[in-house]
Amino acid sequence: MVIRSENKSDIEAISAVTKAAFENIAISHKTEHFIVNALRAANALTVSLVAELDGKIVGHIAFSPVEISDGSKDWYGLGPISVLPEHQRKGIGKALMKEGLSLVQSFGAKGCLLVGDPNYYGQFGFKNIPGLIYEGIPQKYFLGLSFEENKAHGSVRFHKGFDAQG
Repeated sequence: MVIRSENKSDIEAISAVTKAAFENIAISHKTEHFIVNALRAANALTVSLVAELDGKIVGHIAFSPVEISDGSKDWYGLGPISVLPEHQRKGIGKALMKEGLSLVQSFGAKGCLLVGDPNYYGQFGFKNIPGLIYEGIPQKYFLGLSFEENKAHGSVRFHKGFDAQG
């Protein structure tokens, strides 16, 4: 498996992987591929990595800047992360997570935030960070990973690309 930055020629494959990965997820609004495209169009994909297996893209992860109401800088949102259903539970998502987190940290990130399953993302150090709030999401699913002593607090706003519907 190769993990690398996306190329322009990967865009269709990334959309297909993202659609397939979320197709049977009950809580999904089926807009994740639109989110990735909107982030890309807004030049807000700070990190966009693909996992390639035998020349085929089987996974993707995106990181984009977030805003925190206290003015804290250099925090990023993780998501969506997608792996083709037939390749899930084989370590591809973990590899994308590790490489993506390492890369965003090398850019000077102070931390990373996401909405997801605490049981899965906890293995990477993500946990609920008291003082950081994402409106409309149960607090137990809003998770963060600080790369240094966390001083950020307030309401979090993911990039407007996360509102994409089509």
